Amino acid sequence: MPLILFNKPFGVMSQFSAHPERQTLADYLDLPDIYPAGRLDADSEGLLLLTEDGKLQHAIAHPRRKQPKTYLAQVEGLATPEALQRLRDPLDLGDFVTQPGEARLIQEPAWMWPRTPPIRQRANQPTSWIALTISEGKNRQVRRMTAAVGLPTLRLVRIAIGPFSLATHPVMPGEWREVDPQELDA
Repeated sequence: MPLILFNKPFGVMSQFSAHPERQTLADYLDLPDIYPAGRLDADSEGLLLLTEDGKLQHAIAHPRRKQPKTYLAQVEGLATPEALQRLRDPLDLGDFVTQPGEARLIQEPAWMWPRTPPIRQRANQPTSWIALTISEGKNRQVRRMTAAVGLPTLRLVRIAIGPFSLATHPVMPGEWREVDPQELDA
């Protein structure tokens, strides 16, 4: 069973069916009978895993499997140690409380591709980059978390799901490659 690692560009819908205004996965992947194991919002970029195997799709996407997902978030403002600790701790987002996660301040990765279109940036407002690893993945969770600690997300890139990472399996936005699904069990 093939497992496809795809780097979803900004603005692309995580679906194969046509969308009236945006590109979809069908514009990039001409492979029969594959489906995404999880989603990314249109305004998020990065790693999607796709497969034709329903059991594998379930194993990757189901919250009980707790596949860690790592995101790089460029946020508006300076990330303080206090804000980072709040992101690590359970955080009440109103309709749910997040599970503990990992959060750390990083430098903008040298390998990061430019976003098209570029993010809006204000000369008088600094930005920070944060690496966040969570085991959930509720709707817009990372954006809601950073906003809750006073650091609105400007750019969000998922770089890893479980053992699969754009660092170890590099592909540029809009590109894909096949990977060994047995790496999930390693």
